[in-house]
Amino acid sequence: MGADATHQLIVDDELSRAGVRRPTNTIGIGWAGPTILHAGTDAQKDRYLLPLLAGEEIWCQLFSEPGAGSDLASLTTRAYPDGDGWVVEGQKLWTSYAHVARFGILLARTEPEAPIHQGISYFVCPMDAPGVTVRPLIDMTGTHTFNEVFLDGVHLEGGTLIGDRGQGWSLAKVTLGNERVSLSGAGSLWGMGPTAADLVEAVRTCGGVTEPVLRQRLAQVWVEGEILRLLRLRTVSAAVGGLEPGPEASVRKALADEHGQHVMTLARDLAGAGAMLRGAGPVHQQLGAAPSADASFAAAVWEYGYLFAPALTIGGGTAEVQRNIIAERTLGLPHDLPA
Repeated sequence: MGADATHQLIVDDELSRAGVRRPTNTIGIGWAGPTILHAGTDAQKDRYLLPLLAGEEIWCQLFSEPGAGSDLASLTTRAYPDGDGWVVEGQKLWTSYAHVARFGILLARTEPEAPIHQGISYFVCPMDAPGVTVRPLIDMTGTHTFNEVFLDGVHLEGGTLIGDRGQGWSLAKVTLGNERVSLSGAGSLWGMGPTAADLVEAVRTCGGVTEPVLRQRLAQVWVEGEILRLLRLRTVSAAVGGLEPGPEASVRKALADEHGQHVMTLARDLAGAGAMLRGAGPVHQQLGAAPSADASFAAAVWEYGYLFAPALTIGGGTAEVQRNIIAERTLGLPHDLPA
């Protein structure tokens, strides 16, 4: 809408209060868009940003590889010059939404002789280009979000390089910083619901909990949720000031991931023995809530959340990686010594 950052935050808050979500294009809006805005040409911004914001073109992230996950700089996917464009060879893994994406942000090595952090470039890859093969990876929720992607002689045009050749690692850090902000948004599952407040409200609606340990745990997850909300305000303040996400994004993601697991584990425990069955929400079994269509839907949301929660401390940078970033960039601790 051409609004400034403060106005946009007010709009977002009002949409949230009304239960209206932005278009479902998490990687496009949260990760690709800010990077293109940061380093893209005017032509690239004109081409990609508006369809991305409208949700007309879904995006995915072609970063991780079978041998380069947490150690992303060791990636081996190659991009060879080809006239004014590039030819890409390699494989990517854990690529969310690749099966529905129009474009992917792609890291590929363009200078194999350079130090590993200096020989990487950042591209936009059309996911319908010849040579792109997407294969599904089904997780234990039974749903299909992840994929493996094979890039066999994929030709990219010259206008698909974002920033300068060899600048990919610095741009990847911009993307990953915004990724941590996106994945630690409101909600217990990477910015998605349900939240600790939703769990408290579900318990309150069904008459409360009398068991002391469960009551204490319920209070604890609510406190964690409030701490994360306040940390988010720091991130928002930085965004309003035009600053890129800093190490505080890793602090918030490390806390948010474990918080999500706490919320979902407590929801399971509140369901009692019913947690072993499909269709049992966090308070359905213990408090004898009457079954209904709404209750069945709510139960499915919590059931999915519990099965998905182990991914929170792995995806988007593992908990260990986030703690290394906090230790080195915030606390100034030394890097690990070589063995």
